Amino acid sequence: MCLIVFALNTDPEWPFVLLANRDEFHQRPTRSLHFWPDAPIIAGRDLLAQGSWMGFSRDGRFAALTNFRDGREPAQPGASRGQLVTDFLCGVGPASEHQPSTQVRSGYNLLCADETGFYYASNRGGKAQQLGSGIHALSNALLDTPWPKTLHIRHALEAAIGAGKNDPQQLLELLHDDTRAGDDQLPDTGIPLDKERLLSSCFIHSEDYGTRASTLIMQNSAGDTRIIERRYGRQGEQSGETDLSLRLKPLGISPQ
Repeated sequence: MCLIVFALNTDPEWPFVLLANRDEFHQRPTRSLHFWPDAPIIAGRDLLAQGSWMGFSRDGRFAALTNFRDGREPAQPGASRGQLVTDFLCGVGPASEHQPSTQVRSGYNLLCADETGFYYASNRGGKAQQLGSGIHALSNALLDTPWPKTLHIRHALEAAIGAGKNDPQQLLELLHDDTRAGDDQLPDTGIPLDKERLLSSCFIHSEDYGTRASTLIMQNSAGDTRIIERRYGRQGEQSGETDLSLRLKPLGISPQ
């Protein structure tokens, strides 16, 4: 997952609203959103490392992951980052006490939530913290780093919620903006300029790498949860969609 924006206690009907784009190499094998037969998980699955980037457990735990991009950092050996999501979803300890595996050394940002609250952690300097009411955006830097794409999607979701617009299809369209940032706005993450340009838009499409899926999650205070995953091909064309509605234990969101 490379772009996540989520609203906590800002929509009166849906206290948890999340939009996310998963950007990945097109050749990397993936299974779309489903109920896993071998684990209590509802998520997409990376078939190469057998982990996931975002999902729920059947008892209502939630986790999501983004990579931390630093082109100057040597490749780090260790476990796949997708293990962080599956570890939490299959765990039993509260999110408030969760300690991510130290076997994952590559840079990451991790969101974990259950009835005890919503939490963020990173192994690249981000302070582990409980998140309260508000709108947050996360890409491949620390939480709420003001990159052009995170500012854009955060403002877009804030405007939609403020206007009372919570139609799922309209919310998903917010993720489909492929406008690139100007060179003077680009972050310097140690990668070539042409790649910074490519990765600067909310929605990415190129021949070998791009937005593989957009996801919307909406949950009300009773735990009624809707998850829509919309998938895309190499040219940015829609290639499929999964729409699930289920009741889960509601996530605990602090007003602070």
